[in-house]
Order: sequence, then C-alpha cells, then structure tokens
Amino acid sequence: MILLHLLAAALYLGLAGHFWRTRWRGAVRSQTQPHGALHGWERGLLLVTLALHGVVLNQGIFADGVMRFGFSVSLSMMLWLAIAAYWIESFYTRMEGLQILGFPLAAVCSLLPLVWPSPHLQANTDTLAFRAHFIVAMLAYSLFSLAAMHVLLMAAAERSLHKGRLLPLLSSLPPLLTMEALLFRLIYIGFFLLTLTVLSGVFFSEALFGKPWSIDHKTVFGFISWLIFAALLLGRHLRGWRGRLAMRWTLAGFAVLLLAYVGSHFVIEVILHRAAAA
Repeated sequence: MILLHLLAAALYLGLAGHFWRTRWRGAVRSQTQPHGALHGWERGLLLVTLALHGVVLNQGIFADGVMRFGFSVSLSMMLWLAIAAYWIESFYTRMEGLQILGFPLAAVCSLLPLVWPSPHLQANTDTLAFRAHFIVAMLAYSLFSLAAMHVLLMAAAERSLHKGRLLPLLSSLPPLLTMEALLFRLIYIGFFLLTLTVLSGVFFSEALFGKPWSIDHKTVFGFISWLIFAALLLGRHLRGWRGRLAMRWTLAGFAVLLLAYVGSHFVIEVILHRAAAA
C-alpha cells in the first residue's frame, strides 16, 4: 500500500520534471504541435499514473468495507479528478503549464493519507443517494481546483505581458482570451455541480446524512462559495467581467469552498483530533 502511494507520487513528479524540460524550458517547440500536444506515450504514462492513484484512493476510502473519508483523502481525490479532467480536456484545448502546477500538487496530495489517515464516516455512506452526492461534490471541487490553477497561470502570463516581455516559461501558453474562455467553461460546469451538491444537501439531508438539515460551518462556507461563483457568472453575463476581476473572484470562491470541507475537517481531524461527520 505504501509502495503504491510512493510510486504514484514518483510518477507525478517524473512527469512534472519531463514537462518542465520539454515544454517550459523548450516552450517554443511545443507550440508547433496541435492542442499543446501530449505525445502518445505521455498520455499513456499519465493514464497509468491516474489509474495507480485511483487504486490507492479506492483502497484508502473503502478499506475493510467501511468508508473512510477526511481532509487528506478529499485533497487527494480533488487533485486526482482535476488531473483526470486535464487529461480529457487536453485532447481539445491547449493546457500547457497546468502540468507544472498540478502534477507536483497531485504528488504531495497522493501521500497525505499516509501521514493523516482518514477516520470512519458514520453517516449513511453505503446508500446510493449519499454516494451520488459525494461524487458530484468531489467533481465540483476538482473542477474548481483546476480553475484555480488555471487562474494562477493566467495571472503569471498577464503580469509578464504588462511588463512588456513574455517569459520563455510562459511562451507556450494559449492566448489569454482562449485561457479565459476555458476558465469560464470550467466554472460553469463546476457551478452546476456545486448547485446540485448544495440543493441535495439542503433538501435531502435526512436521506443523505441520516439527520435533518442544519446550519453549520460547512453549510455556511458552502453557501458563501456558491454565492461568490453565482455573482461571478452574473457579472460575466451582465457586465462582461473578465481579466483580473474574474480571476480574483474565482480564487476567492475556491478559497471559501476549500474552507467548507477541507479546512473544517483539517481543524477537526488534525488540530482537535476528532473524527468528523460527513
């Protein structure tokens, strides 16, 4: 089990180093290939890495027939799903640069469950309704994680352009308008999934968690995050929000979303040393 975690992390780091050497230090060469082209062997190795990461996640979450889930596994799953989304999206869109941010983060997060094992979940985790809610929520988290990494790359490229020179490390990135279009595509899909998560949590709390809906820190942060992304999309539609304003709202919404689950569970599990409910 430990060896599988280490192997997944090593593969992520190896791929990050490879893309650093061949895409960022040799950025001009990658521009001649369609869609930021991952070679066939690169796609295959990344798929193997994702499969290996998925195996250790499955073993960690469903060990001994009991569902375990906490902040360490949630971060690991978020990055796993985000990299999987990148793998799929890279067939259609140039997404250079996300490898350098996403792969090292995925390597670190794949090791977190070894340091902080997740506690048992006591709620109705064996029901189909709960697992559907859980999957939709994690997909929303992962898409917003990908959007946040995308924003960091956009900010770096914009800052470089404003200084009058584009650094070689950023020269392989798509045009900012293309990156912005991709960002809002991620946000629209993520917002739809987040809306489903919030609505199911409010109206089907009894079936999902075995208790009536109540207002707690997770609920409050979840609603605040939903409102931030709703305001961003309304601002985009009604006032044409873009650029730095859109990037700031995206990062703010993602930060609050992290506090809604990951942050609260980190405090409960690591600082207070208590098992958290779902």
